[in-house]
Amino acid sequence: MGLANDQIETVADSRDKDTFLQGVKDCVPTLLGYLSIGFAAGVIERTAGLSIAEIALMSLILYAGSAQFIAAGMMVASSSITTIIITIFFVNLRHLLLSAALAPYFRHLSPLRNMLVGSLLTDESFGVAINEAAKKNYISEKWMHGLNITAYLNWCAANIAGAFLGQWISNPERLGLDFALTAMFIGLLVLSMLSRKKIARDVVVAIIAVVIAVGASSVLSSSMGVIVATIFASTIGMVMEKWK
Repeated sequence: MGLANDQIETVADSRDKDTFLQGVKDCVPTLLGYLSIGFAAGVIERTAGLSIAEIALMSLILYAGSAQFIAAGMMVASSSITTIIITIFFVNLRHLLLSAALAPYFRHLSPLRNMLVGSLLTDESFGVAINEAAKKNYISEKWMHGLNITAYLNWCAANIAGAFLGQWISNPERLGLDFALTAMFIGLLVLSMLSRKKIARDVVVAIIAVVIAVGASSVLSSSMGVIVATIFASTIGMVMEKWK
């Protein structure tokens, strides 16, 4: 009984250390990606004919890098609003998986508090959060808000900066800005694999995911291919974990 109480107190002490400010600090490694991609998105949206106010509103409400790039491109192509909405819906369908993966760590919260946590979740903040969960087996609500809000403010600021300065940058790909997001995900993946210390198993699951994604994308859309690969590869990884 005494040992159990000590363990509970230890977990409680650990949660208290994961403050909002610590979430802000843990978001710092991802800020370069947010700034560069957000800046490029602002440039492209400006090129698509959006005003600075419209770009600011889109970043505040939509808050999704891939969706904003797609929306700007489809606006240039004079696509209908319905087509843009449906396309963005399928592109961001992966957020169902991201939210489902983090949901067990916030099961004790009310639906409203869960919605506040999930509404600002991005691919990057998910990568940081799932790495945190792998190390500590829990995620603090205050820490998650610090992570999410820092990312949100940086993204909006970068979008507006891109909108202001976009008139002098006609081709952001020449500066390599389009690769910043990919580079950041590679960094988060490497950090997560090193912290788990199960590199061989993670590499096998990654190879399976790539094979499934390529195969599924040849039949379905690339977004659906990623979702199918995520479901099957994560299931295989879980089975390997249980039967080790």
